[in-house]
Amino acid sequence: MNTIKGGEFLIRKTPASEIFTCEDFNEDQKMLRDSAREFLDREVIPIRERFEKKDYALTEQLMRKIGDLGGLGIAVPEQYGGVGMGFVATLLAADIYSGASGSLGTAYGAHTGIGTLPILLYGTEEQKQKYLPALATGEKFGAYCLTEPDAGSDANSGKTRAVLSEDGKYYSITGQKMWISNAGFAEVFIVFAKIDDDKNLTSFIVEKGAEGLSFGEEEHKLGIKSSSTRQVFFNDVKVPVENLLGERNNGFKIALNVLNVGRIKLASASLEAQRRVFGLAVKYANERKQFNVPISTFGAIRKKIADIATVIFTSEAGTYRAGFDIENNIKQNEAQGLSHEKAELKGVEDFAIECSILKVFVSDWTQKIADEGIQIYGGMGFSEDTPMEAAWRDSRIARIYEGTNEINSLLSVGILIKKALKGELDLLTPAKNIASELTGIPSFDVPDYSAYLSEEKEIVENLKKTFLMVAGAALQKYTTEIEKQQHLLLKAAEILIQIYMAESALLRAEKQFQADSVEAAMAKLNLFKAVEIIEASAKEAIISFASGDEQKMMLGGLRRFVKYNNYPNVVALTEQIAKHFIEKGSY
Repeated sequence: MNTIKGGEFLIRKTPASEIFTCEDFNEDQKMLRDSAREFLDREVIPIRERFEKKDYALTEQLMRKIGDLGGLGIAVPEQYGGVGMGFVATLLAADIYSGASGSLGTAYGAHTGIGTLPILLYGTEEQKQKYLPALATGEKFGAYCLTEPDAGSDANSGKTRAVLSEDGKYYSITGQKMWISNAGFAEVFIVFAKIDDDKNLTSFIVEKGAEGLSFGEEEHKLGIKSSSTRQVFFNDVKVPVENLLGERNNGFKIALNVLNVGRIKLASASLEAQRRVFGLAVKYANERKQFNVPISTFGAIRKKIADIATVIFTSEAGTYRAGFDIENNIKQNEAQGLSHEKAELKGVEDFAIECSILKVFVSDWTQKIADEGIQIYGGMGFSEDTPMEAAWRDSRIARIYEGTNEINSLLSVGILIKKALKGELDLLTPAKNIASELTGIPSFDVPDYSAYLSEEKEIVENLKKTFLMVAGAALQKYTTEIEKQQHLLLKAAEILIQIYMAESALLRAEKQFQADSVEAAMAKLNLFKAVEIIEASAKEAIISFASGDEQKMMLGGLRRFVKYNNYPNVVALTEQIAKHFIEKGSY
């Protein structure tokens, strides 16, 4: 069993045989994928325009149908009414069911993730027996009440309060929550409040119908128009003490751990949307004629098609690679005697770095893909009569919820540094080795790159050296004050993100495809673009904190680490990729 640690990709060479890809789905996973996709094509795509008319009842109705198919209980064990499949399957379900509409995808993600997981992972046996069967089948829906008007990214600063009654039988909750997905039709609310003057939040289960519980009107939003989003008000809402979830003062940890799951699920929930936007764009490019030829014959359009396909391939590679590592980590924890719940919590928490990386990369690109879809459609892309403008608006929220992309970028590097300081990851030894390497005489021998993707894999290892060089020097200079250097940390995060995604794409191509394949071309094209981004980010970072001889040495090292001995023909790669998908007509 693969026992890789979260963040360890940075300091080890990962064999292609270790990773999981979309090509590795087993029969049960393929059946889940195909049935979910068939449901979307039958029930959702033909009426997709209704989601732009604030049809909240439609979203609720479709959610109940997904529940009837078993799609809401993938992560819930069978003894609580669920399907009880593994972590990869939960990502796959989020991937496909979220692919036709941002409104339906938001409702699905909020319910199956942050609306259900807190009870599954932290609930008592009585709480699980009481709530999970109804949540797993869609008989009831869940919502997650964390954000407040003055407490967004700083969630632990919330002002909602809970006071224990004199007889010790219930808590009275008073406060206000906002941006609550599914609030209009949810029956079970996970609510975060501070008991008295506690330092940290505590989590509670609150049921719809409780006296003092009320709701604002539906919010008017840029996108996800038919996703129910309301404020939730608590006016002395009495909650039985047995509905306290987890332990007192532990709510903030619950929130963080559940959000880790939400982040990687958000990445997976964007994949089918990327594929469908791409398919529509290619179809339009093949049908739309200008100057008596399809616009798919034009180089400018072909470049867009190649770039989008490359990003989808890369997004899939990173998402399912991390999902499989998490699933194996969960299994290992169970084998060591942990309960399933504790095993999953520990398994996901260990990969918080990868969860944040994926959330940022995939959500950023999902909107860029929709934007390019509009561009390929031209003037028609700006019209409500075509699906591109809705896809663009729906995708915008993904960069904000589950923690903004800026917060997640900072988290990815921050968690990595904390792991290093705790001794959980040995970043110090390779960082010292790089420092020695920079002061030594470089080799001028030309390596043998005849093996498939051998030069590309060596470049990835050098990109890892780039991160360790920049982060190591910055940490040495700023020590415990490093967290205040957000400009620098964001550049370091960009390097880290590009490394993980580029390596994932290369390993997928190496494991599953041949040297002359379009998949190999996409992995090479993605790496070339990653190197360009990393070089620019690292250069900006270095000159922001280093000077004199140190700066010269690090910039020299950067040039060495981003160097190709044999540059790929980017235009030829682009044309190979574009030709393949234009002829295929879809992803």
